[in-house]
Amino acid sequence: MVAAACGNPSAKMRKDTTMKNTYSILERNRIVEEHLWCIDSVMRKNHALIRAARLDYEEVYQQLALRLIRAVETFDPNKGVLRIHILAQLKYELLSCKTPRRLYGITHAPADFRGREFISLDAPELCRQDEALAAA
Repeated sequence: MVAAACGNPSAKMRKDTTMKNTYSILERNRIVEEHLWCIDSVMRKNHALIRAARLDYEEVYQQLALRLIRAVETFDPNKGVLRIHILAQLKYELLSCKTPRRLYGITHAPADFRGREFISLDAPELCRQDEALAAA
């Protein structure tokens, strides 16, 4: 955070993610389990958004479950009600959900390679393994 304050644009400021409450891990897990209904509620209310963005239901549920855990961990009891904090965090996370392809993979193939078959870089090794199995 000091580098960002000194004018370094590449340094990113992160929020403090330490627990701001006195929950133990067991209490946190119990609270998360009690509030899993919030995920279903947010997804039900925003079903049209999920379909329009072509998001996978299970992937969205998983991302919201992780955000629920973070919301419980970072909740400050002096600032408000836990349920309202959780619902606001889940709605915010839903708006930033992306498909796994956009998160981890290539988003667009170059125009030269669209519609063509790709040969794996492991293909020669796989052929050798097949030949060894056939010989045995």
